[in-house]
Amino acid sequence: MVLASLAPNSTEKIRDMELPIIDFLNKRSEVSKLIVKASEDIGFFKVINHGVSEDTIRNMEVECFEFFGKTVTEKQKAGPANPYGYGSKNIGFNGDSGEVEYLIMDTKNPLSVFERSQTVASADPTRFRCAVSVYVEAIRKVACEVLEMMAEGLGVPDTSVFSSLITDVDNDSLFRLNHYPPLLPNTNNSDTSSSPSFPRQITNRIGFGEHTDPQILTILRSNGVAGLQISLGDGVWVPISPDPTALCVNVGDALQAMTNGRFVSVMHRAMANSNKARISMAYFCAPPFHARLTCPKELVTLERPAVYRPFTWAEYKKVVYSLRLGDSRLKLFRLQSDEETKD
Repeated sequence: MVLASLAPNSTEKIRDMELPIIDFLNKRSEVSKLIVKASEDIGFFKVINHGVSEDTIRNMEVECFEFFGKTVTEKQKAGPANPYGYGSKNIGFNGDSGEVEYLIMDTKNPLSVFERSQTVASADPTRFRCAVSVYVEAIRKVACEVLEMMAEGLGVPDTSVFSSLITDVDNDSLFRLNHYPPLLPNTNNSDTSSSPSFPRQITNRIGFGEHTDPQILTILRSNGVAGLQISLGDGVWVPISPDPTALCVNVGDALQAMTNGRFVSVMHRAMANSNKARISMAYFCAPPFHARLTCPKELVTLERPAVYRPFTWAEYKKVVYSLRLGDSRLKLFRLQSDEETKD
């Protein structure tokens, strides 16, 4: 796919970007090549015929809307998000904020999901717990399939080199439900845009600010409402067309490091600029805290020497939590080149 090159201050309207769509029903070797290419070129792609049933997705989405439809007081019983639980507006611990409310769950611990369901689901905690468990298990299978085909496409003999990190019993993966409420028109009487001659406009506002995902891989499903954008650099943001039939997959920082920089973890954000509520369900695939993240030897060559030093997930996560949302983090783990050493 070729993208137009736009100047940073270009006023040209940018159309929604069509990510590569990868059909899991195609020949595996071809799917593997397409996944590698998309991960190298963009860091984002969509998958269809992924095997997650419509019922599994629908049941989880129903639970999302039911939870976020509660009163603020009821939702706050599931919080605060520290790090798991309910949060609103405030993102993280370093002053980041957005037009979003969210629920974060620790998926590796069944007891944690059970306890969370008691406060999240007022009517039927068992139904909520089952919806989460079934959805997460199905999405994890997709993530493992993607990661194994990535290894195959990169020519790594041990095709479980990435996927084994998220199937480890001590993995740090999490499940996040985001709700971006519809924006209401500005009711400030002094605003001329409210007069008949100036139709009232809803200004684009940040739902979730620009960031890269620190984990290995993210599998995202939204309800078909626009909002996701990715950065092409130079201040250009491109909207991603919503597609409720597909799962959106993106490379995380950890995978960029483990592929020696071949795959790209790209800045993205979510806008709250719709007259419809947007729901997104994101499964973040993360390794165990003690896991030492380094790239397979097959990906280090004389032509492409090692880019990052090995580090543990605990070490990287500590850095992530210490910085603001959009701060560059992975560069702190880069190995110095000869030129940088001379400087």
